[in-house]
Amino acid sequence: MLTALDRIAAIRAALPPEGLFADKDWLLSPEPFLIDAKLGEQLEKLGHRLNLFNRACNELYQRSVSGKQPAWIADTLDRGKPPELVEYSRRKQFRADLPSVIRPDLVLTEEGFTIAELDTVPGGIGLTQWLNATYAGFGTHDVMGGANGMVEGFRAILGERADILVSKEAATYRPEMAYLARVADGGTLHVHEAETFTPSGTPAAPQSLYRFFEHFDLPNIPSAPAIMQAVADGTARITPPFKPYLEEKLWFALFWMRPLREFWRRELSERHFLELQKVIPYTWILDPQPLPQHAVIPGLEIQSFEELKTFSQKQRELILKISGFHETAWGSRSVVLGSDASQTEWQTAITEALGEFPQHPHILQRFHKGRLVDQRFLNHTTGEFETMHGRVRLCPYYFVIDGEAELRGALATVCPADKKLLHGMKDAIMVPTAVAAE
Repeated sequence: MLTALDRIAAIRAALPPEGLFADKDWLLSPEPFLIDAKLGEQLEKLGHRLNLFNRACNELYQRSVSGKQPAWIADTLDRGKPPELVEYSRRKQFRADLPSVIRPDLVLTEEGFTIAELDTVPGGIGLTQWLNATYAGFGTHDVMGGANGMVEGFRAILGERADILVSKEAATYRPEMAYLARVADGGTLHVHEAETFTPSGTPAAPQSLYRFFEHFDLPNIPSAPAIMQAVADGTARITPPFKPYLEEKLWFALFWMRPLREFWRRELSERHFLELQKVIPYTWILDPQPLPQHAVIPGLEIQSFEELKTFSQKQRELILKISGFHETAWGSRSVVLGSDASQTEWQTAITEALGEFPQHPHILQRFHKGRLVDQRFLNHTTGEFETMHGRVRLCPYYFVIDGEAELRGALATVCPADKKLLHGMKDAIMVPTAVAAE
């Protein structure tokens, strides 16, 4: 049986020479993050529900475009996007295309968990594969997804051979993708700079491509028109698809809108709709247009989002962030936590968000505080083991294989208790997830 120090030494020895995240460090723990069987079962079921949710989002957008649902839905989702990209995303040949990887960012709370957001171009795939393989080798716990679940899931969605296109904007994640390609059997995955990639498939043998860059980054990728043309011509297939509307955070606001309730019930089924209501936080689109004199904004009981500026710190248990298609829309760059901001900072953020609605809609979301957990880690300075009393962001990875979402791994990021925005940082522990033995 390996000691805790032996496991730390093995983790360090297993690190790829080029690392996994460029210029990023984290704290090491000798054990995976343990969850109970009930949460493990909930995570297994969540993938199916989120896959249904993605399908329903795609359907709602298409119906809005065709006039079968209100036109303002597609109009809001398309704001700020180049007309040619909007036109491309609406082509009938891509109508059914959906992301093949689904990663929700879950915050574990006292009541269970809440979905902070849904990421369809997620980082951490290679990291989670490495963590799963490394910790599974200790033989002490069965990590979720198994030792090779991530790389096997990745290969299953892409086929026998695939090219991974990573942009300079996403260069932080290039090392983990290089690692993933290296551990794939038979050298079937290849990582390329998106900016210089040249498609070379044929209709008889289309290239399989994985897009690791955001839509806002397209103007910085000279090869993007050729890639998009190859997909349109059928000489390449790509995931996630070029559908920027699917990557907007405002879908959570649409989910909660009363006029759309029956649509969601029909598309998801009553049972899955009610289950998602438990975990999707109440969300609003910051739309500055005035309401009728007798109307109020549900859940806030105000008549204008301008009134948010007068909220007290206690009332501001709210998250403000840009919805998408912007360089600040990922990595918590645009996030403002109302209760942590000064009155002046909060007022400025609201003013800017309302002013940017025509091009870059923002959303407001209920903030759910993470529950405290204990996770052991090695203090790099003292060389001693300590216990972090922290909060967890849990990121399960689902791969949509033959139409079904399969859980192949879950990355746990344990952050110090004083950090309210949970993400990877040098003071955080990153480990795989395992279900504790009963």
